[in-house]
Amino acid sequence: MKRNASIDDYLKPLAECPLQCYLTNTLQVADVVEWVLEQVGKATIWQTSFSISEEFLRRLFFIEKSGKVDTIHLILDFKATQKTLRLWPFLTRVIEHTYLADNHSKVILIRSLETARTVSIITSQNLTRGNRNESAIVTTDAAIFATFHASLTDIMKNHSVPLSELFAQKIAE
Repeated sequence: MKRNASIDDYLKPLAECPLQCYLTNTLQVADVVEWVLEQVGKATIWQTSFSISEEFLRRLFFIEKSGKVDTIHLILDFKATQKTLRLWPFLTRVIEHTYLADNHSKVILIRSLETARTVSIITSQNLTRGNRNESAIVTTDAAIFATFHASLTDIMKNHSVPLSELFAQKIAE
C-alpha cells in the first residue's frame, strides 16, 4: 500500500459490506489478504496466479510468521516455471503446497479455522508487487467460495503438477 493511504479508504469491514470492489494503484493484493486475516482470524489460504514475486513471498512469510495462517495452497502457471524455480528455496519455506497448471486466474480463498468464515478475492493482480491500477472483488458469499474451492480442488487433484511433492520425492531420493 502506498504511504499515507489506508485500506479503509477503499474497503469497509467484511461484516458491514459482504460484497465490495476496488480499482486503484494504491492497494496491493497482500494488503487485502492481511486485512481479511485481521477480521477472520487464523485461516487456510488457496491462491492462484500466473506468477509470484519474491516481494509477495516476503509479505506472506511475515503474515504466516505472525500466526495468522495455517496452510497455504498455491497454483501457478506452467509458463512461469523458471521464475518459480528460482524462488523455490524461499517458496518452500512459506507455502506448503505448490502446483503448476495451465492457469491465468488470480483468485484467493480464505477460510477461517476458528469460525469457518470464508472470503473470496478475485483480482486482476498477480501475486506480485506492481504500481499499476488493479481491480478486485472481495466477497463473503459462501456459494462463490464453494464454487471456486471446488474448481481449485479439481485443478490441484486432476490438472496440475504438484511441484512441492515432486521436489520432496527428489530430495528423499
